[in-house]
Amino acid sequence: MHIQKSFQDDGKGILYIVPTPIGNLDDITLRALHTLKKVHLILAEDTRHTQKLLNHFDIKNQLLSYHEHNMRERTNQIIARLQAGEELALVSDAGMPAISDPGYDLVKEAIAHHLRVIVLPGANAALGALIGSGLPTDEFVFYGFLPRKKQEKTAELTRLAQYQATIILYESPHRVKDTIQLIAKVLGNREIAIAREITKVYEEFIRGRAEDVGDRIKDQTMKGECCIVIEGIEDEVQTDASWWIDLTIEEHVLYYEEKEGVPHKMALKKVAVDRNVSRRDIYKKFHIISKNE
Repeated sequence: MHIQKSFQDDGKGILYIVPTPIGNLDDITLRALHTLKKVHLILAEDTRHTQKLLNHFDIKNQLLSYHEHNMRERTNQIIARLQAGEELALVSDAGMPAISDPGYDLVKEAIAHHLRVIVLPGANAALGALIGSGLPTDEFVFYGFLPRKKQEKTAELTRLAQYQATIILYESPHRVKDTIQLIAKVLGNREIAIAREITKVYEEFIRGRAEDVGDRIKDQTMKGECCIVIEGIEDEVQTDASWWIDLTIEEHVLYYEEKEGVPHKMALKKVAVDRNVSRRDIYKKFHIISKNE
């Protein structure tokens, strides 16, 4: 166990998590600007993109790229600088770092080394989309980006279909039409909202039933990253969570493979979720059963 006293000097450095605007540059906070000016180094997902932001606010500071392709080789270097007492800021291209972003791994590593991680509040597309959707905000599930392959995407939507909470997804503009059609097919004709170009001049919310929204956008050119917000399942139509209770593990796995057409590994994962056990345990038991037959 470790307790972080965020503003108590411990002789080590600080990793600041600094949200940046998702569109409108006026959304940056005074605290974010002050932090970006004072730190020893700014870690950026795309240094060219972040440099434009720094130039706009006349911030002259050093940038170092940190993204999914170089994070393994850079992480040890960054941790060493923090341990030496430097203060570093982590930014993503837009919004809150570490949300559907490789920054999560750096945060986790810094915490593992008992280094202070201070998160600044700021712009976030998911919460803006949720609130603007008009759907319930008292309980929600953030998923991020769905898998690209249709089978895996269908499997994940099938799992998400059981949530009573409002569901928030990210999606790229060239996949959003197919995703909306699949949502209507797998989750039913629920209330949904697409939020795109949030905070920008072409900000748009498309709200309605999934089928109506799908029809509305089928001939529309979609631009900008999109957030999809989906109504949760109603209490009275929620399926029995223990429908599988009389099935063996093998029958349970085969149900997902044959009835829902999901890949074997995804079927094992879904069975593990249903039974509230680790996927490793399901894998071992399934293959022991198969081997003994």
